[in-house]
This record gives sequence, structure tokens and C-alpha cells, in this order.
Amino acid sequence: MYDSYGSLLYAVVLRIVGNAADAEDVLQDAWMQVWRQASNYDARRGAVGAWLLTVARSRALDRFRSKSARSRAEGGLDPATNPAPPDPAANAVQSQLTDRLRTALATLTPEQRNVLELAYFRGMSQTEIATQLGTPLGTVKSWTRQGLLRLREVVPREQWR
Repeated sequence: MYDSYGSLLYAVVLRIVGNAADAEDVLQDAWMQVWRQASNYDARRGAVGAWLLTVARSRALDRFRSKSARSRAEGGLDPATNPAPPDPAANAVQSQLTDRLRTALATLTPEQRNVLELAYFRGMSQTEIATQLGTPLGTVKSWTRQGLLRLREVVPREQWR
């Protein structure tokens, strides 16, 4: 599993936390959680890759929020303002998946892409997104739904297995 999904998980975690050291720590925590809670995986609820992404993303968002809160309390910068460069060791499979996702995201309207990125990479609720964008909540919900439906059409499920 590590060989198959490690690069993908690292790329997602790095995008969320913004630096390599934190990404490595978060990913180690995520793999430990997967190891300890492997019996919780239910294949009827989705592919193993999706479960792994959910675990890693949750850990990354926890770290991001923790660092953001600590940084604000200390009067420092938000960690999102200093993103780390992309991982140069990404393998060919990761590169292909990234290209497919980039192509799929390019099919979305800018509004759809923006709300999905804020929700996924920053863990913002639709209400928080609406407030940040100054857009009615119903509009944000509509953009989210339309964007997810479009991604479902463009990126077949078997690509995530």
C-alpha cells in the first residue's frame, strides 16, 4: 500500500500543510493510524485509496489548523503563505494521476474549482466559503455539487483504485 499510495498521499498532505517536514510527520501519523485501524476499513464504502486519502487529509487539516492557530496566537505568519516546493521524487504514476486531476479541474468553472479547493485543501465548510467569498450559501452549495458531478464524469472511479 505504501508503494502504491505513498506519493499521492504525500502530495495531498504537502499541499495542505505547506512544508515538507510537517508533511512527513503528518504522513507518518496517518500511516500509523491506518495500521492501528485497518479493521475499520469497509470496502463497501469505497476504494482503499479513497480511505487512505481521507485519513491523510484529516491528519493534515488537523496539523494545518493547529499551526495556523498557534501562528496567529504568536502573531506570526499563516503557514499557508509559505508553501513548500513540490516533491521532486514523485513517481510516474503519481505524475499521471496529477495530470489527469489537473485536466479534470480545468474542466470546472473557476468558481467550482475555487470552492472545491477551499473545502478540500483548507477544510472549510460551505458556510465559511460563502462568507470568505461574499457569496450566498446556496450558490456555494450549487457550485460544489456541480463541480463534484463534473469531476465524477471526467475522472472515472477505477482510476482511484
